[in-house]
Amino acid sequence: MIKHIILWKLKESMTCEEKSAAKAEAKRRLESLNGNIPGMIALQVNTNGLDSSNADMMLDSSFETAEALAGYQVNPLHVEAATFVRSVVESRLCLDYEI
Repeated sequence: MIKHIILWKLKESMTCEEKSAAKAEAKRRLESLNGNIPGMIALQVNTNGLDSSNADMMLDSSFETAEALAGYQVNPLHVEAATFVRSVVESRLCLDYEI
């Protein structure tokens, strides 16, 4: 099994209201991928970090194989969701690993 973890920092120029709306929309779009991507086991977006956090959102997803993760990256449904996310974030960190 492959874990795919992403941490995002939203654009500093956004207001608190804009950040809240962006987090909700990113969560909705990304979590709608569950059950629609071949080889994806699960995907969850956490937007409720504690004040001690230095990231605004986290994606925690699991895939059957590295090939399934590669397919997810280019899947049109993911590309559409990721395009929105890229429009509201200023930085992204990724960690992929095998369990």
